[in-house]
Amino acid sequence: MGFIDKAIAQSVPVIPRPIVRKISSRYIAGDTLDEAVRTVRDLNREGCVVTIDLLGESTESKADAAATLRDYKEVIDALEEHDLNGGISVKPTAFGLALNEELCRANVEEIIEYAGARGRFVRVDMEDSPYTSTTLNIVYDMYRRHTNTGAVLQAYMRRSIEDVQRVIEAGFSVRLCKGIYDEPRQVAYKDFATVRQNYIFLLDELLKGGVYVGIATHDEFLVWHALRLIHQLEIPKDRYEFQMLYGVDEELQNILVNAGHKLRIYVPFGEDWYEYSTRRLKENPKIAGYVAKDVLGRITGGIAGAIKR
Repeated sequence: MGFIDKAIAQSVPVIPRPIVRKISSRYIAGDTLDEAVRTVRDLNREGCVVTIDLLGESTESKADAAATLRDYKEVIDALEEHDLNGGISVKPTAFGLALNEELCRANVEEIIEYAGARGRFVRVDMEDSPYTSTTLNIVYDMYRRHTNTGAVLQAYMRRSIEDVQRVIEAGFSVRLCKGIYDEPRQVAYKDFATVRQNYIFLLDELLKGGVYVGIATHDEFLVWHALRLIHQLEIPKDRYEFQMLYGVDEELQNILVNAGHKLRIYVPFGEDWYEYSTRRLKENPKIAGYVAKDVLGRITGGIAGAIKR
């Protein structure tokens, strides 16, 4: 990320919410489940499978966690009703982890059971580092009883190589991503090139370890290395998939689908769009650039209008 991109990314918190909303609408399916269903249907027609992510995390009460559980059941029901190809991802804090671990475990198990009875997969998302160990322990325990669940590992975390070895022993599916939360250097690599190299290293270990891997990246450098490893290790197509976010680098998405690779699109929706959007804007300089262009366009347009008047 260059100097200008960094400046744009750091300015995201002061960008007016209406502008963030306008830009983020290209990679959020909408506020409602009906909007998400329409998006998923279109993606299925394009040859993609999906994972639906209901936006929101860090619930503040037991009632909020119960409401999230109900909402996710509605998502699964909608997938069934419309015969859509996809599953869901859930954040432990949205199910009450910050309140009480046992509450979270009960809610997560209930949604995994509900999804499993309908042949649907549940990805337990990874959040910031205070929750890493507990989240992985929950997935380990759930997988012993419910095989329709898997975890997420983040390549920028220093601990991830140890977690990879535990995952290989357990045998459950892993989504490997770079990581998005702002972590201290003591727990996460901060250098871009180091994170890339660690991603390749971890992916190599996972593919050799025989687990099913979701290769989650928009970085074509990493996509190339993933394809290299798949070729060199002779990994069959039923042992991996590529994963990307809705609305981000659709050209690369099409290239992978047309080459015969399974591609899963993460489709977020919901009213709690702002926190998610600002994280993505700070992470992705290309999207942050859209914001800058939009702001400059409004400013120059306003100046031009004033001159004409």
